[in-house]
Amino acid sequence: MTHAWLLLPDFLLIALGAVLCRRTALDRSVWDAAERLVYYLLFPVLLFGSILKSPLQPGQTIGLVTACVSVTLVGIALALSIGRWPGVDPRRHASGAQTAYRFNSFIALALAERLGGPPGLAAMALCIALCVPLANVAAVWPLARHGGHAYGRELLRNPLILSTLAGLAANLAGLSLPDAVSTTLQRIGSAALPLGLMATGAGLRVGGLKSAPGLAAALMTVRHAVLPALAIGLTAALALSGPQRLIVVLFAALPTSSTSYVLASRMGGDGGYVAGLVTLSTLLGMVSVPFWLALIRTAS
Repeated sequence: MTHAWLLLPDFLLIALGAVLCRRTALDRSVWDAAERLVYYLLFPVLLFGSILKSPLQPGQTIGLVTACVSVTLVGIALALSIGRWPGVDPRRHASGAQTAYRFNSFIALALAERLGGPPGLAAMALCIALCVPLANVAAVWPLARHGGHAYGRELLRNPLILSTLAGLAANLAGLSLPDAVSTTLQRIGSAALPLGLMATGAGLRVGGLKSAPGLAAALMTVRHAVLPALAIGLTAALALSGPQRLIVVLFAALPTSSTSYVLASRMGGDGGYVAGLVTLSTLLGMVSVPFWLALIRTAS
């Protein structure tokens, strides 16, 4: 079965969310609430549980971690450098730059489990654990600066950063939860992926991109072309195993985070423009993710 067919169920969930939002009584107000539920509760619980259960073995994962962190840092550097181009609106850039390096963790975990089973899920959870704080710190900083928000306070209130740090701390401390608590957290977290994917579809809209198509093209080029190509080079240079190479390339090729819109809107950025970028990135990801995975398979 090709990668495109393997990824089809997850993209169908995105399409289902779009149809439900536009063609049924489950309109935008319903999905706004669902998106907040996923962002503030379901996904943090999933992230915490995945990290807590992931074996942190530095000797076996140092190459994987190095590649994923490097991809994220390069994406941040390139996205911020675009803001120095002539004619780029500072507020719009501060809002949209995050879409070049943030990634959709709902899709990441769903595809990693589908492609790599439990080991793939654990590897992706580790990448998310280390790169979510980097990406969120980089995303909050320009928005806080342009929106007049307290930078440190925004970081301390970010649920993804808090759940990541809590999961790492609990893992390193050897915390073992009672079965009843572990099962409850697992069931809460299991709702995050399908609901998050459908919420991504419900939020699809492209109209906001008309205000700055050149900026959108530059950011999407970084997200869907530069970073996956960089990942292929890094995995070859680091001589990663086939399964780890697949996870790194998948990580680099992911569509941008659907919560980028939530962050931009909540911090006074150009929410409509970011919603357009998220939509465009999600649509591009339906083509680019299978393409890059097929390419890495051919190269192997």
